Amino acid sequence: MRARSAAVARDTLAMLGNLVFPPVCAACGKTTGTHRALCVNCWSNIRFIERPYCAVLGTPFSHDLGPEIMSAEAIAHPPDFDRLRSAAFYSGTVRNLVHALKYRDNTHLAVMMATWMQRADDGMIARCDGIAAVPLHTTRLMSRRFNQSAELARNLARLSSKPFLPGLLRRKRRTSQQVGLTRSAREDNVRGAFALARDHEDQVFGKSILLIDDVYTTGATVSAAARVLRRKGASEINVLTFARVLDETI
Repeated sequence: MRARSAAVARDTLAMLGNLVFPPVCAACGKTTGTHRALCVNCWSNIRFIERPYCAVLGTPFSHDLGPEIMSAEAIAHPPDFDRLRSAAFYSGTVRNLVHALKYRDNTHLAVMMATWMQRADDGMIARCDGIAAVPLHTTRLMSRRFNQSAELARNLARLSSKPFLPGLLRRKRRTSQQVGLTRSAREDNVRGAFALARDHEDQVFGKSILLIDDVYTTGATVSAAARVLRRKGASEINVLTFARVLDETI
């Protein structure tokens, strides 16, 4: 009897909550049937990144070239990390979700976004010793109040039961916004911007680190962070992002 009463009370509270805060699409704001969901139009607009893709950079191929095939970019310009994977193309709905998390304080979206990232990880989460996020500079963190990459990393760690390494890296200087910069300008902008936090060497040396960011564009930011981890003795550095900017989505 008590269980039934409790269930009725929960249903009543949920109904009242929906009246005050009706469920809407997380990407466009249209009314939906449930909270933390997408409408049909927004869902159909998402382009998930799936095989076949480059074994190193995760860049999609137009057709299957066989296992462990590397793209021309990965061969000509080997990255500072071991592998990169991303959940979806940075366009349409995915861009809206990134902006909603990053600029409109919708931190609850990080749960759904982290779930998509977990499905795209290609075994990197299972192999890692810890999950870390690309850090923001202190002044930018104070203005935004949270680090969107850290929110994704924290939820991934919770979903996978892997250690979350908050504060593993720090941003030594405030860099300019990367949006609108060329590839070389992005590299110059973040060169030497990161450092390992004091007394965190034991979390890196000989360990496999999974580095999390919200969007991968040219790789300048995650590469700068990966170089710090490599110098401090990390045995493996993989990168997992929610979205990926490709030539056709820039």
